[in-house]
Amino acid sequence: MSEHKVTIFRAYPFQVGQKIRIEGSRREGDWEVAGISEHKVTLRCPVSHKEFTWDSFCYFAGEKEGEPWPLEK
Repeated sequence: MSEHKVTIFRAYPFQVGQKIRIEGSRREGDWEVAGISEHKVTLRCPVSHKEFTWDSFCYFAGEKEGEPWPLEK
């Protein structure tokens, strides 16, 4: 068996109430985690308060302390 460079992705373990920022995706923006199930995540917009439920899709990329949230555009 030969060896290769392999990139590993793991689904992020969301927590209800968590404030997140998605970058580089069609879901880009600030969200609050409103609900979680085995295969779905419900996110709430902090401005409009609309909620959307999607298949789990996020992967951990980093955390920053002292960030403004939500961002004003």
